[in-house]
Amino acid sequence: MKTKLENFIHGLILAPLAPLSLFLGGWWLAYFVLPEKWIPAGALFGLALGLLADIPLLRRWSAHANRLNIGFWVVVFLFYSIGIFGFFMGVPVFNLALALPAGFIFGDRLAAKHADEVELRHTTRRVAGFTTGALTLVCMASAIIALADPYTEANLQGMFGLPFEVTRNMVIGLIAIGGSVLLVFNWLLAFVSIRFTYSFFKLRA
Repeated sequence: MKTKLENFIHGLILAPLAPLSLFLGGWWLAYFVLPEKWIPAGALFGLALGLLADIPLLRRWSAHANRLNIGFWVVVFLFYSIGIFGFFMGVPVFNLALALPAGFIFGDRLAAKHADEVELRHTTRRVAGFTTGALTLVCMASAIIALADPYTEANLQGMFGLPFEVTRNMVIGLIAIGGSVLLVFNWLLAFVSIRFTYSFFKLRA
C-alpha cells in the first residue's frame, strides 16, 4: 500500500504536467492563429484546462504511479528537461536536479516489487546512464549556443565582474570541465537517489 509520502512526491512530479503542457499549447496555438493581443488569453485558457484535467488525471496517475509504463516516465523526464533548459535560458546546471526525482521514481518502483540486488544494480545503471545521456545532450546544446554567441566572453566577464579578459579558450575550457563535472554529479545523484529510495521504502514495506 502506498504511503502518504509516496503519494505526495508523485503528486509533485505529476501535477504540473497537464497545466504546463496546455499552457504552452494554448500559448503557441494562439500565437499562430490569433491576433497578438489574444496570446495571453489563449495561454491562460490552456492553463485553466490543464488545472481541470489534473482533477481526474492526477488521482489516477498518482494511485498507479508504480505501474505506469516506463515510456511514460521517459516522456515526463524529457518534458521537464526541455522545460528547464528553456526556462533557464540554456544553462544546463539546473537540469542536474532531475536526477533526484528520476531516482525516486525507479527506486520506489523497485521497492514496491521487492526487486532483488541484481535487478536493483541493473536498473540503477540504466537510469543513471539515461539521465546522464540526456544531460549530455543538454550540455552539448548549451555549448553550441554559448560558442555561437559572439558576446559570450563579454557577458561572462560582466556577469561575474571579472578583472581580466575572458577569452574563447577559457569558455571552451569552462564548457569541457564544467560539463564533465555536471555529468559525474548527475550519475552520482541518480545512483544515490535510487539506492536511498529503494532502501527507505523497502524497510517500510
